[in-house]
Amino acid sequence: MNNSIVTEFMILGLTQKPELQRVLFIVFLFMYLLAFLGNALIAVAIIYNTTLHTPMYIFLLALAIVDIFCTTSIIPKMLGAMLTSGQSISYGSCMSQLFFFTWSLGDEMVLFTTMAYERYVAICFPLRYGTIMNDHMCVALLNITMVTAVTNSWIHPGLILRLTFCGPNTIDHFFCEIPPLLSLSCSPVRLNEVMVYVADITLSIGDFTLTCISFGFIVAAILHIRTAEGKRKAFSTCSSDLIVVSLHYSPVIYTYIRPASNYSFERDKVIAALYTLVTPTLNPIVDSFRNKEMQTGIQKVFAFLKH
Repeated sequence: MNNSIVTEFMILGLTQKPELQRVLFIVFLFMYLLAFLGNALIAVAIIYNTTLHTPMYIFLLALAIVDIFCTTSIIPKMLGAMLTSGQSISYGSCMSQLFFFTWSLGDEMVLFTTMAYERYVAICFPLRYGTIMNDHMCVALLNITMVTAVTNSWIHPGLILRLTFCGPNTIDHFFCEIPPLLSLSCSPVRLNEVMVYVADITLSIGDFTLTCISFGFIVAAILHIRTAEGKRKAFSTCSSDLIVVSLHYSPVIYTYIRPASNYSFERDKVIAALYTLVTPTLNPIVDSFRNKEMQTGIQKVFAFLKH
């Protein structure tokens, strides 16, 4: 049972410098709208077009929904903090934000691995793709993703609920993130740090390793493509996917593998922006808008809206 004296937290945001706040507000508002509208458009296009009801696009749909949850649970509050030079958030709202963030973070990491596996099957076993990636396999992979993410989101907020917060109540971050909350605790946080470390090893490093293995097999298969143009397109696709995946996993691994006493919040706030906003903004561009089938689906949505 939680015995915290603190009933609300004060979120400082990215910076306390007024001249930087105005610039960052515009930049982050633009990126948030781009991420939200881009992922929403992808979701509508996939749902609306039955030709996109295939495993690859179903996983893209799931990723788009997760990215919307991730950005919406964090960025609007962060933008509000920028306008008011700090904004209060109730203890319950802080825990809710932490729950949705840890859920979306865990879900996205497992989804990246799932999507890499789907591409591995499509490129390395094209004749058996329909047999391997059938409806039962897709449902099973999505269920595994959801169960893993929900388990992750229950463990960390649940452990933080056991901590006592007796002051100060200022979160030196732009949202209710685990490291700054641990630094404010008046009670021991060793168990929390151990569980964060375990999750980082299993979810972040584990999923990143599996994703890289899948890409390794994909690259080996691409090398057997005879035409130079085919190789160029395939390598271009893989390299851009791997860049986005690395941009997501690297800062997550860096953030959570260290004990709370080693955090530098000024630096870590910038790093956290990579996996809370930059990656959700890049995902629709890299994974969907460059794809001709996706572009056709989006054009059909716009055509439907016009009529």
